[in-house]
Formats: sequence, structure tokens, C-alpha cells
Amino acid sequence: MKAHDGMYIDGAWRPAASGETIDVVNPADEQVIGHVPAGSAEDIDTAVRAARAALPGWAATPPAERAASLGALRDALVARKDEIAETVTAELGSPLAFSRAVHASVPIAVADSYAELAATHAFEEKVGNSVVHQEPIGVVGAITPWNYPLHQIVAKVAPALAAGCTVVLKPAEDTPLTAQLFAEAVDEAGIPAGVFNLVTGRGPVAGQALAEHPGVDLVSFTGSTAVGRQIGATAGAAIKKVALELGGKSANVILPSADLAKAVNVGVANVMSNSGQTCSAWTRMLVHHDQYDEAVRLAATAAAKYGDRIGPVVNAKQYARVRSYIEKGVAEGARLVAGGLERPSPQGYFIAPTVFADVTPDMTIAQEEIFGPVLSVLRYDDEDDAARIANGTVYGLAGAVWAGEEAEAVAFARRLETGQVDINGGRFNPRAPFGGYKQSGVGRELGAHGLSEYLQTKSLQF
Repeated sequence: MKAHDGMYIDGAWRPAASGETIDVVNPADEQVIGHVPAGSAEDIDTAVRAARAALPGWAATPPAERAASLGALRDALVARKDEIAETVTAELGSPLAFSRAVHASVPIAVADSYAELAATHAFEEKVGNSVVHQEPIGVVGAITPWNYPLHQIVAKVAPALAAGCTVVLKPAEDTPLTAQLFAEAVDEAGIPAGVFNLVTGRGPVAGQALAEHPGVDLVSFTGSTAVGRQIGATAGAAIKKVALELGGKSANVILPSADLAKAVNVGVANVMSNSGQTCSAWTRMLVHHDQYDEAVRLAATAAAKYGDRIGPVVNAKQYARVRSYIEKGVAEGARLVAGGLERPSPQGYFIAPTVFADVTPDMTIAQEEIFGPVLSVLRYDDEDDAARIANGTVYGLAGAVWAGEEAEAVAFARRLETGQVDINGGRFNPRAPFGGYKQSGVGRELGAHGLSEYLQTKSLQF
């Protein structure tokens, strides 16, 4: 794992204009493990100009050739799978087994899906006396988060390239080494110079410059709702398209007919996965009042098993943020049944797996995204009450429903105001659309719906 001292622009590694660098810190031991360039507005401008120059040629490349390039990119990621896992573990703190199984593997599946879609998608269709043609929207500014560093990059870059767009990527400053590995894979895949460009840097500088740049046609952002709101306002002023995947406060609704033990154990595992740093995590567990006490007992027992199985949160700021929410939960009257403020390790940004009982829907921990290993267990009276509580936040990204019969779970899932619902523990599907209702975002990622975000439509009448 060696950091590049330059940024990948127009097919080559180039020094930053400012000469400044950003420390990359391992959150497990708080040690600096590398440095990357701190990109400036000047670097963003250079990258956008390279992307604009490369756009006509890449947009005109036949879809079959773009598919072949994406296949080569997938192969380059496969060849780096172990290095990717080790790098994510070093800069994010994820346990190595999880990095291998999820952080390194899921992006490969996503890249593979877009290699296939680029070859099979119908970019033209006949509608009456018209030919409806889909073409690339142009230059994409992709701004990605740290929690799933490679997955979020591939989920934006792969469909953009499949559509015929060119890209400037600004990854999160906490996990830039993974982004550099991705740039190496792009280079090895033989994707033409300027089609993909990487500028590392801080959000308020490089990220803002990318969102504001007049040469960018679409801004695709994943991160907090607060920053998404700013990007949306900036893009709106320029009448520029945005795709926003933002926060979540997803409900895990356990209906009385469900296998309670299974639903609770899977629900706890979902929240603790990636140290709770998952926007779609089921951080609110809703249980019928007759089963509530048993569910709380099961959840507390399950959470205790994760004490030495999850990694730290990403940095000192996030560590303080999660602890502040635990303090708010206690102050507002929720009952701690697992975890809390006691530090599991003298070193590193570790948070104990935490479960709150006696949480009411109006509490801060039931309304705001915590982004840490913290679960709130709420009681409901009947299905109408459960639906009201589940839909009672500003978010609508994901969720889960458990019931004895699949049809019962599906019927309730249709009542949820959210973009994705897992039925009785349904598996993640990298080809299904992912995205939110309400303040969880605008647009969709993954699969054909994700590809459509990077296309615009032209009708030719005859």
C-alpha cells in the first residue's frame, strides 16, 4: 500500500497545484499511514478540462467497446482484490474479513453488471413516428463518501462510463488510497486518457469547486443530507442535474407473526455491520408491544457478541458525534441495555455496540442519523401504528419487514415510504435500483435505473 504523490488527470499522475497534502490516518490506532495531495480549484479545473476534451471521443465509442473497457476494469479490480481489502482495512478500520467479503467484492459485481448493461442496453427505441435516442449527459462530477469507498466509486463511475460520459472523481479525504487503487485499475484497463480523472482533496475546497464548475453537466454525490442540500442548491442555480444519495433512518419492522429471534439477530447484525457506518442500516427496530421485552433481551444479547468483532468509526469527529448521540439518548430517557460510552479500547475510535430500549418516536436518536453502531428499539400497538412510526422521519432510504408469510410482509412493505425494503432478510442485489424518498436523496444508483441517471433523451421525428 503506497500512496501516490500526484493526482490522476488526463491519463497520468500529476502533482497538485498547491503542493499541500492530506494525512491518511488508520482509525484503529490513530497512526498516519500515508499522505495524498490536497487538490485545489485549479486542479479541479484541469481535470474537468481533460474530461471535456475526452468526451466527444468516448461518447462516440460504440457501446460494445465501452462494455469491453468496463470488463477490463472489472478484471483489473479482481487482480487487486487483496490489496483493495487491505487498503480499506488500513484507512477505514474495517475488519479484514469484512473488507474482503464486502468492500472488495461488491464493487466487482457492480462493475460486472455495467459491463453487461453497456453491451445490452437499448440506447434507441422506435416510438410511433419517432426514434427516441439516449445519449450521455456529459461530464460527471462524482463526489464519494468514506464508508464504502470503492463501492461508491464504482456505483458512480461504472454507469457513467457505460453511458458514454467522462468523469472527475473527488473521493472522501479519509479514504483516498482506495480511490488511487481504482485509478490504477482504470489505467491498466486501457480506458482512454481524460475519460476518468481523480482529484483528491477536501470537500469544502475540491468538492465545492467540482460542484460549481460550469464544465460539469451532472453532479453525483453520496453523503450527508446537509451537504447534499448545499450541492442541490448550487446545481439548481446553474440548472444542472444532480443525483443525491443521502442519509437514512431505516426501520426494521417485525410483525407479530415473524420469527422473532431471527429478525432481531439479523437486525442487530445489520446495524453493527461496517461499525454502523451504513446509510441504509436498519437503525430503528419496531416490535409489537406483546413481544417487546423479549426483543430487547435478544437484541442486547446479540449486540454483546459484537464487542470485539467490529472496527472503529472512521475518525475523531465521527467518534465524538456518535458519543454525543448516546449521551442524548440517555438524557432524553432511553434505556441503555448494551454498550454505551465506555471506551472498548484505549486506542482507536472504537464505539461499543449499543442498544437503546424504551425509545419513543420523537427522541433525537429515533429521528436523526447517528452513523455508528447504535440501535433504537421502539414498540408499536398495531400495523397502522407501526407504519406511522416507520414513516415518521424525514428520511426514506431503506428498511426491512419480517412476517410469517411473505405476502403479509410485502403488503406492509408497500406502505413504507422508502426506496428499498428487504423482505424476511432478503439479500442485497447489486442490479436493483438503490436510492431514497424524501430527504434521503434524488435519483437512483445501480442497475439499469442507475445507468439512466447518466443519460439524456433526444427524440427524432420522421
